Amino acid sequence: MKRLIRGFEHFREQVFPHQRDVFQKLASGQSPSIMFITCADSRVMPELMFTTQPGELFVYRNIGNIVPPYAQHVSGVVAAIEYAVRVLKVEHIVICGHSDCGAMKALRKPELVQSMPSVAAWLKHADVARYVVEQNSVGLSDEECVACLTRENVVGQLEHLRTLPAVAAALASGSLSIHGWVYDIAHAELQAFDAQRGCFVLIEPGNDELPEATPHVRFATAVASAA
Repeated sequence: MKRLIRGFEHFREQVFPHQRDVFQKLASGQSPSIMFITCADSRVMPELMFTTQPGELFVYRNIGNIVPPYAQHVSGVVAAIEYAVRVLKVEHIVICGHSDCGAMKALRKPELVQSMPSVAAWLKHADVARYVVEQNSVGLSDEECVACLTRENVVGQLEHLRTLPAVAAALASGSLSIHGWVYDIAHAELQAFDAQRGCFVLIEPGNDELPEATPHVRFATAVASAA
């Protein structure tokens, strides 16, 4: 705790004075354009990773970067997404997994969380990833299986994300894009899910054309097609 207090003193004395105008502006409200959903793992620090300023990212963290399907579970993450889309009007939602994820290891070996019933129940929302990898993991090492689980879980949570009414409506209107990423801690690399190619691709430095996890489907176009 003393480390936290010293850290705050450094922030107040060395950081805050140089950004006083930013914090005064933020004191009356926020308007982030990106919601970032990631794991609670202490090694994943979105603001540090993306060199963002206060107020730029609306971050939500939980075990396994999970978004329960809308019809199954009313939770903090579902409420936060609804608020981000309906009130903050975010333009992008990113679901980001990471390497060496303890939640994915527990998904592969449920006995690791048998003494933690709440964690075990929470990880049920990632069962699709577990099943997909179980059916397609012949010959893979434990490390490779965990990496596959991490990617499949991101894809599965994107599917859950689309079940939220606020998200579905914003996707249909073209006001929202969703993205699935995986962060490699050891190598400082990002991979993004490319819906068109059905796989994860490395995000290259300097490349501003990032793949989306779902293509835009505008409401008017969808209606015209149905007609």
